[in-house]
Amino acid sequence: MTAPTVPPIEKYLGTSLHLLPQTAQLRALHTVIRDRDAPREDFVRYARRVIRMLIEAGMDLLPFEPCEVRTPTGAAYQGLRFASGLCGVTVVRAGESMEGELRDVCPGIRIGKILIQRDETTKEARLYYTALPADIARRHVLLLDPVMATGGTALSALKVLRDLGVPEENIVFVNFITVPEGVAAVCERYPRVRIVTSAVEERLNEDAWMLPGIGDFGDRWFGTDA
Repeated sequence: MTAPTVPPIEKYLGTSLHLLPQTAQLRALHTVIRDRDAPREDFVRYARRVIRMLIEAGMDLLPFEPCEVRTPTGAAYQGLRFASGLCGVTVVRAGESMEGELRDVCPGIRIGKILIQRDETTKEARLYYTALPADIARRHVLLLDPVMATGGTALSALKVLRDLGVPEENIVFVNFITVPEGVAAVCERYPRVRIVTSAVEERLNEDAWMLPGIGDFGDRWFGTDA
């Protein structure tokens, strides 16, 4: 059997795709997270550390505006503050694992929900439910979902946001782990959406699982794996 062609991703790096620096620390965190024998508490603890890095990297892609403050010495500091109109949108349920870190970074942030489930037979993504801020078209959106495999779920979620009037360039997709197939699918369809991820895997297998992979992120996070 001929091996499936894996699309190159180099042309997306630094523009549509923003990969966390592949440091020794990040590799050590991924080593625990990927270990199938890791206790759930270790999986959650180390995954949260990576999610915080991803949230911070995603925030850095959002617009800032000048802000002058006075320091304790009475001097002026020409600083920056986040532009108004930010919200998070999580893809239920795995994306909810990323909400805590977002709220720690941005207390009081509004968070919308999109429920999309993949048919286990056809592998197609189906939209079931949305609950989003009424003014989302005027906001900058951090879309949160830890796993992007084929890209079907991400494309469905992005279509929801675009149909509601959110400009592509106002969307930052914060993603824990992906593969070239998913990156190519999303970047070709929505080239002005920025993707922030911590790892790009080798490829998908015949069952659309990532290799080497991480397993079912949501099940491992919430403790509902077999």
